Amino acid sequence: MERYVAFDIGDKRIGVAVSDPFNSYALPSQTYFRKGFKEDVAALARIAREKGATVIVCGLPVNFDGSEGVQTEKTQRFIEALKERCDIPIVCEDERFTTKMAHETLISEGMRREKRKNYVDALAAANILDGFLNRINKKGV
Repeated sequence: MERYVAFDIGDKRIGVAVSDPFNSYALPSQTYFRKGFKEDVAALARIAREKGATVIVCGLPVNFDGSEGVQTEKTQRFIEALKERCDIPIVCEDERFTTKMAHETLISEGMRREKRKNYVDALAAANILDGFLNRINKKGV
């Protein structure tokens, strides 16, 4: 049985989400606060193993029109380093609008700005994973 873990990789924080046991929906898990590139890569590899991931889903930030930008390149470098550090297969998923959706959800729940930064990335990772799960479940993979 597959177990998916998703990462929303940002410059300061990385959101983490996991799939439910039946891979029908995503659960926000935690927000990892970045310390340094090598340490961050090692920490995410460890988190994926601890969560029992059989596949890692990384959000890939692309521009509104689908083209790649500076953030796409940074994220791809991080993903390549993660691939070298762990033996769990990694797939990328378009993450357009996932952070915006996460902010809107937390705002609608009345969460104050200072508190949102602790949750928004994990919720964005859950949005990324939900998009991935919806896509693979439609295909019947």
